[in-house]
Amino acid sequence: MISIITTVYNQLGMNKLFLEYLEKNTTVPYELIIIDNNSEDGSGEFFKGRDNVVVIRNDGNYSYPYTQNQGIKAAKYDILAFFNNDIIVSKNWDVHLLEVLSKHNLETVSFATNDRIGPKSETKRFNKKWRMIKYPMNFFFGTGYESLKWMFRLMYPDYNTFTEKRFDEWGLQIEEGFSGCAIVMKKSAIDKIGLWDERIQGADYDFYCRTKERWNTHKDIIPLSIAKGIYFHHYQRLTLKAKFPPFADRDNLISLSDKWGGKEALYMKDLR
Repeated sequence: MISIITTVYNQLGMNKLFLEYLEKNTTVPYELIIIDNNSEDGSGEFFKGRDNVVVIRNDGNYSYPYTQNQGIKAAKYDILAFFNNDIIVSKNWDVHLLEVLSKHNLETVSFATNDRIGPKSETKRFNKKWRMIKYPMNFFFGTGYESLKWMFRLMYPDYNTFTEKRFDEWGLQIEEGFSGCAIVMKKSAIDKIGLWDERIQGADYDFYCRTKERWNTHKDIIPLSIAKGIYFHHYQRLTLKAKFPPFADRDNLISLSDKWGGKEALYMKDLR
């Protein structure tokens, strides 16, 4: 069973699309924990009243790591999935996830996405097509539900076939790395690497560095890796262009280099 933790601030259309495909493509029992950063467009209300959804309402817009830790405290299950609201999960993602965790004895894992579909050259080619779809649609039709869904359909005429072929090709293979929009952690990993560091907004990079450092020093957790056969679509930078209000906890935030002093570059230099 899986606890899915997702932070939202407005973006009602994207939230509807995210939930639509989550419900359609998830078969393992799960709970969805929504951290609502004081949305003003009805997003918080949209998620309320569903049997497997918990909504935690904040009084302002809080940073990613702060809200993910809120979700961890509320989570009932051992497997914690930290999902952006601007992703589309694929059919049987959860079944394949459990298989990957078991096969490789993983406590943390990420997924293949259009952010990292393969080598940098392949990712660049793939995203050229996505940009050619996304930017004109955004400009002429905005980011409401129908526009977002049309972007998705134009990108993937048959998403199930695309993701199934991806799984047929890569299966349960993993590769060290991450796509920050979708990361999974078992609760057992918290004892080794801790909760999300609430000082670091670039929390995915910090998370990877901490798994890498733990591997280097203790060899008891495999560094954060991508499950190459499980693919999610990411709308990319949709949240960054939403003109969010400043983080309520912004005075607590520091940069990645302030924390790691350059060591983070060494940890990430070998990632493709």
